[in-house]
Amino acid sequence: GRWWLGCVREAVVSTQSTGEKQKIRAFYEKKEKNAELQKKIQMSNLHNQARLRLLKQREDHLQVVVDKTTNKLKGQVVDITKYREMLQGLITQGLCQLLEPHVTIQCRQMDIQLVEGVLAAGQANYTKLSGLDVTVKVDQANFLPADITGGVRLVAKEGRMVVVNTLEARLEQIIKQKIPEVRSMLYGSNPNRRFFD
Repeated sequence: GRWWLGCVREAVVSTQSTGEKQKIRAFYEKKEKNAELQKKIQMSNLHNQARLRLLKQREDHLQVVVDKTTNKLKGQVVDITKYREMLQGLITQGLCQLLEPHVTIQCRQMDIQLVEGVLAAGQANYTKLSGLDVTVKVDQANFLPADITGGVRLVAKEGRMVVVNTLEARLEQIIKQKIPEVRSMLYGSNPNRRFFD
């Protein structure tokens, strides 16, 4: 350590002339400073590694929360009554985003009857909210992938305007908005954080 370098320096210096003593002292002082700097670098690296491990564990835990939420959402789709209500809401929201007079809705092939069953109510809600009329048809040729959880995709202006209102897309949007809030609930607020968007 540093005390050992100091002892060696003084032992060597005591046998030398004044000019040589100064050079030897300067040489050993430089070695001491380098040893101290290396120690600080090593401590900093250890601190950063520990911080990164903690951040990784936190992210893994957040992913578990997201996965549980996704599975719970999939359970909602099994309940046809709740899923029908969700579809109606997704259709109304999509129509309000587009504000177009002619819209085509795409869904999973297995959801066609459900979508057709809630279409009139979704249109009525849209008209009530916006004061606008809309003509909506369900696409009977192009379907959303069967492996998604559910939801709809609304298309207007021959595909130039699209609103993806699948359950996965909505969940992802909510997660992006709520992750900072969830982090604060799980781990407390971060005093270094300046922006919350």
